[in-house]
Amino acid sequence: MARELTWLGHASWRIETPGGKRIYVDPWLTGNPKCPEAEQHPERVDLIALTHGHSDHVGNTLELAEQFDCPVIAQVELRGWLSSQGLPDDMTQSPNKGGTVERDGIKITMTDANHSSSAPDGTYLGEPAGLVIELEDGYRVYFAGDTNVFGDMQLIGRIYAPDLAVLPIGDHFTMGPREAAVALELLGVKRCAPSHWGTFPLLTGTPAALRQLAPDGVEVVDVEPGSTVAL
Repeated sequence: MARELTWLGHASWRIETPGGKRIYVDPWLTGNPKCPEAEQHPERVDLIALTHGHSDHVGNTLELAEQFDCPVIAQVELRGWLSSQGLPDDMTQSPNKGGTVERDGIKITMTDANHSSSAPDGTYLGEPAGLVIELEDGYRVYFAGDTNVFGDMQLIGRIYAPDLAVLPIGDHFTMGPREAAVALELLGVKRCAPSHWGTFPLLTGTPAALRQLAPDGVEVVDVEPGSTVAL
């Protein structure tokens, strides 16, 4: 099967893997003003991976996990909180930074991120993280999550060599195009899918602005909510 990446609006994504799995990353679907109606009620979810605990990223995780009985990979404090909300308590789904979890030939490695993480009531949910998701055929996608640029992105590029980076560009709550362009330089990646932009007026960064600043030879792919990128 083909590898595909679909933007579900804001910072929510779906990966179709070459092994036929559907991975949802930060699945905020219902209530997400940019998620297409046709994408708000998935017909199948095989795996969920979360970058941090903010409600616009945890989103529909609990109900999707219950409906499809699928693993939820999240940083240990966040995964523990999700267990208190009804998910099975499973430490094999609770890595921390630098750790890798493997499910059905898919590897998810947790990296650093520069942001914050809490539940809607202010409960501490551990630190935010990025995710390097390696598909069954070795293709790697780096989801930076909500973050500012930080110098150790160079280590992420050196260690994991992602084929595509999903970077937030909206500004205000995350880095904007200026910082994301430097992130691309540090990562050494040649393809970027911009994320966390256009949802609300506060998020002013645009893919066009990133293209103007990105290093030579880097493709900033065209994505609109509901659109799919071949990997």
